[in-house]
Order: sequence, then structure tokens, then C-alpha cells
Amino acid sequence: MDIKQLLTKTNNVKRSSYVWNAINACVSAMVSPLILIVITRSNPQDLEDAGIFSIAFAVANLLLFLGQYGFRRFQSSDVNERYSFEEYYGIRFITCIAMMAAALGYCIYGSIFKAYSMKKFFVILLICGLKLVQAFSDVIHGRMQQLGRLDVATKSSCTRYIFEIASFCIVYIITHDLLLASCVCVGVSVLVFFITSYNVGRDYCNYKPSYEWQAMKRLFIEGFPLFLSLFLNMYISNAPKYAIDTYLSEDIQALYNLVFMPAYVISLVAHFIFNPILTSYAEVWAKREFRKFRYLVLRQCAVVTGLTVLALAVAATIGIPVLSWIYSVDLSQYKSDLCIVVIGGGMLAFATFFNTVITIVRLHRTLLYSYGATALAALLLSKYFVVNYGITGAVIMYTVLMTGLAIILAVITFLKIGRETKKERLQI
Repeated sequence: MDIKQLLTKTNNVKRSSYVWNAINACVSAMVSPLILIVITRSNPQDLEDAGIFSIAFAVANLLLFLGQYGFRRFQSSDVNERYSFEEYYGIRFITCIAMMAAALGYCIYGSIFKAYSMKKFFVILLICGLKLVQAFSDVIHGRMQQLGRLDVATKSSCTRYIFEIASFCIVYIITHDLLLASCVCVGVSVLVFFITSYNVGRDYCNYKPSYEWQAMKRLFIEGFPLFLSLFLNMYISNAPKYAIDTYLSEDIQALYNLVFMPAYVISLVAHFIFNPILTSYAEVWAKREFRKFRYLVLRQCAVVTGLTVLALAVAATIGIPVLSWIYSVDLSQYKSDLCIVVIGGGMLAFATFFNTVITIVRLHRTLLYSYGATALAALLLSKYFVVNYGITGAVIMYTVLMTGLAIILAVITFLKIGRETKKERLQI
């Protein structure tokens, strides 16, 4: 059986999609934590590599949204195929080039104004290259999901994540060379992408990009609010890391990321959990079944609440001992910080979910104002909190920002559902 048969074979597409999406979410969420575990346990007395990798991953995750341009949710929920795959595919080349140009610009800026070493310069650039593979494969996976084969997309990406983790960790354990491990990891990621996503995608995608100007212009304009909201969302969640990178040391960066990791995992898992609902929620909204839609939204809110409460209970009891053992770093003084940041991770999960719903109801222009105001607050507050209160200030700022954003997006969502429900009732 060849790789194509392995990735497409299933007895139940819907069940397989949910199962593999959950597996993919977990594996994706573990990329950064597992690599940090290997780095810290290999060099428990020196957290410099952990700090460099942490800021590299934060920058790469931010620029990933430039590469994707927010089109995955838009594409997956485009059930009437207003735009062709060829048009989505053509734009992805442009956004991916822009992503790497921005990565290079950031590294040059860091070298000039933040005194980045050559090692830090190239590690950040390479990790951005790793996320470039994800950004490009995303348009192919979006097409698979649009055609009802999310299972194939998630199997492909899950395979790539596993090989990325394995290649990086093996090379780093053997060599303790962060730059070499990053380089090998990118090469392996590209190879696995062509064997899996690109190869299997031939059955779903026409790899002939379209650059028709009017269609591209409409797509860029329609996608801009969603892209900017997701970009600002990632900036807001990582604002403390950027402030630490500017004003504090690599060691503090590493410690903050070790404490922050559970919140990162919560938000990333929630992000992938929301992926399977895109098409089904869009279909319910298109049928104008607003009461059902509201019920689905409330049900998902209950799921996020349950996950957050569970995570908080774990953080308050065994969180610090477990993290300290996992990373081989004493984190005993950061118990309250961990609990605060887990609440912030839950709030980010809420914000991500309401962002998804607002995209489905095509009210995504309102996201610009919501994320713009929150990002401005992050920009103004980050220096004060981080410089004066260190890690504790960073986690408090993060949680306050995420809570405010989640509340704003929730209000927008339920006002929209309420208005449409009222209109439907009046027409009856």
C-alpha cells in the first residue's frame, strides 16, 4: 500500500476527520513543548538555546498568519465556491513570499537594534522557514476540507509534525547545536510535505495558480480583515515575549515560555478543535437556522469552559511539580503565574472560537476594531508590565488582554445572532 492509499483509506470519513483532527491538534500542540523539553534537559544549566528557540517560534507563529493570510477559515467555509482553488493557490504563493521577506526584515532589525547574534538571526529565519511549509500546505489542506476530506489533510500534517519533532530532537541530542537541528528540521519538513500533502493533493487540487487581477484584488480585500485580526491575535498573545526579548534576558524568556506553555497548548488545541466545525457551522448559517446556530455556539462555549477549568485544576495542584520535572528546571516560585496564564489561555481559546464564528457569519470587518484596540493596549502596556514586574507582569498583562478580547468578540457574536433571529421571527 502506497502513501496515498494510507492517507485516504477510511471506513467512515466523518469519524476519521474528527479523530485525526484531534490527533493532529495534540501533535501540533506538542511541537514546541517537546523541543523545549529536549533543549532544557540537554542543557539544564544554560537556558540560552531555550530562550532563542522560544522567541524564534513566537516570531514564526506570528508571521505564519501572513503566509496563510487568514484564508484557511475563509476557504474551508466557502461552501458555494465563490472563489476557485486556483485563485486561493495563486494568492498563497504571494503571501508566502511576503512572509519570508518579513522574516528576513525582522532578523535584520533584530541584528541592528537588538544586537542579535548570527546564531539567533539564522535560527529565527529557519524556524520561520519551518512555518512557511505549514503556510503553503495549508491551502492544499483547505481544499481537502472544503471537499469533505479533512481526515486526509490532518493525517498529512500530523505525519509532517511527527517527523519535524523527531528530526530536530535527534540532531539536537546528538550535537547540542541549535542551528544545525533547525536546519535539518526544515529540510525534513519540506521532504515530508512533498511526499504527503503535495502528492495526495493531486487528487483534490489543480496545481495551476490563477493570478487573475480582479479575483486576486477581491480576495485580498475580503481576506484582509480576517488576516489582520489573526495576525494581531497572535501579536497580542505573544506581546510579553517580544517585550522580554527587547528588555530582558534569554534566560527570562525561557522561564516565561516554560510557564506559558500550558496556555499555549490549550489555545492551540482549541484552535484545531474548531477546524472541523467550520463547514458544518457555515451550512447551518447558510440555511438560516439561527436558533440551532446559537445552540451550537453555546455548546462549544461550554466545551471551552470545561477545558479551561480542568486545565486550571491541574495547574493549581500538580502543574508546577510536573513542569519542573519535565523541563528539569526549578519552577516552584511560579505557581500563581502558571494559574493566571492558564486562565489567559482559556480566554484566548474563547477569542479564537468567536473569531471563527464571526468569520462564518461574514462579519469579519468588526474584527479589525476589536483586535486593533487590544493590540494597541498590548503595545502601550507591555514595556511597563514586563520591565517593572518581570514574569508576573507578563502573565497578568496577557490574561487581562485575552479576557477583554474574548468579551468583545462574544458581544459581537451574540448581537449578530440575535439580530438575525429577530429578523427571521418578524418575517414569519
